Amino acid sequence: MSCFRYLSRTSLVLALAMLAGCVMPARHDEQQWAATMPVEPTAPPPTDGSIYHAEQGMELFNDARAHRVGDILTITLVESTQASKKATTNTSKKDSSTISAPSLLGHTLKVGGQTADSSLNGDRSFDGSGDSSQSNQLNGSITVTVAQRLSNGNLLVRGEKLLTINQGQELIRIAGIVRPQDILQDNSVPSTRVADAQIAYTGKGALADSNTQGWLSRFFSSKWMPY
Repeated sequence: MSCFRYLSRTSLVLALAMLAGCVMPARHDEQQWAATMPVEPTAPPPTDGSIYHAEQGMELFNDARAHRVGDILTITLVESTQASKKATTNTSKKDSSTISAPSLLGHTLKVGGQTADSSLNGDRSFDGSGDSSQSNQLNGSITVTVAQRLSNGNLLVRGEKLLTINQGQELIRIAGIVRPQDILQDNSVPSTRVADAQIAYTGKGALADSNTQGWLSRFFSSKWMPY
């Protein structure tokens, strides 16, 4: 009897563990957000008597906008999206068929004293409608690092900002490709000019937990629930 109880409890624990594993959120790849620090080349030895030294990196006729690996620039978040969709479907169909009783030697076939006529009637209808709308807005700014300079001169940038407050943490991440022509004089670029942008805004703590549905409730609301 004790062995049966042990097997029952073990099966219950394994079932709960598998259920919790199915509803755990997927982890994001942290490497795609990590800033790539440039490898500085070995500087040549200075030459006495020369006005310009290569290791000094003097740029007298160049602006301060980011253009090399390791440079930083500020991305202004001006994201605003709005989408709506509405669908309505109405269908109906009616069928009616009548089959007269056959005749044999001039006499109509009867069953139980009544003519053996038959008829079929069908009436089907469907009425469905759906309405969906979504609106998102994200404003602010985040400073990122140039991780790679592509062959055509475009810059691959990525970075993150972590804000810790009393009730939890707020994390903003962004990655994408920026054209040098789109960088403004103050070394900033709007997020609408970032190609292949990946923007993530997440949080954790007391406020995030209060707005998150429990794992058991998510299971009953998932597609695996047959009802």
